[in-house]
Parts: sequence; structure tokens; C-alpha cells
Amino acid sequence: MDIVKLLLERNEATWDRLLRVVVGVAIIAAFTFGIVGADLVGYIILLIGLIGIFTGISGHCLVYTLLGISTLGKAKAAAKKAKAKKRKR
Repeated sequence: MDIVKLLLERNEATWDRLLRVVVGVAIIAAFTFGIVGADLVGYIILLIGLIGIFTGISGHCLVYTLLGISTLGKAKAAAKKAKAKKRKR
């Protein structure tokens, strides 16, 4: 498997990215305002929120790549692959 594809290729649709960022911000807000406790479980939840924001901004989810999932849709994914092939030439 190509390392660039594994780490950089976008595999999230816009709605997926937006949802991740919104949920991530909500989790961080809950932690900040004390809704989620500052214990081990709270810090794990905070980490999940940060990962959600990071993957939402980057548009790439490593778990999706490992499982072969993409929310982009087949047409957009095929167009991205064709564009990547053109760049390699």
C-alpha cells in the first residue's frame, strides 16, 4: 500500500468532515466547562474530540483507509484517482 495514500488521500465527504468538527468542538466545550470530568475517562473523551477535529480538518480518516471505507462517493473518489494518475505522469 502506498504510504501517501495511507496518510494523505482525502476519504471524507464534506458532511462527514463538518460533523466531526462540530462534535469535536462540543466535546472540548463539555470538557472545558466541567460537564465531562477531569479524570482518565474525561481525558480519553477529550482526545477523541481532538482527533475528530483533526480528521475533520484534514479530510482523511486512517480508520476509513484501513477498512476501505470512503464517504466521498464513488464518482468523486474515481475523479480523485484519475487526477492523481495525471500528476504522476
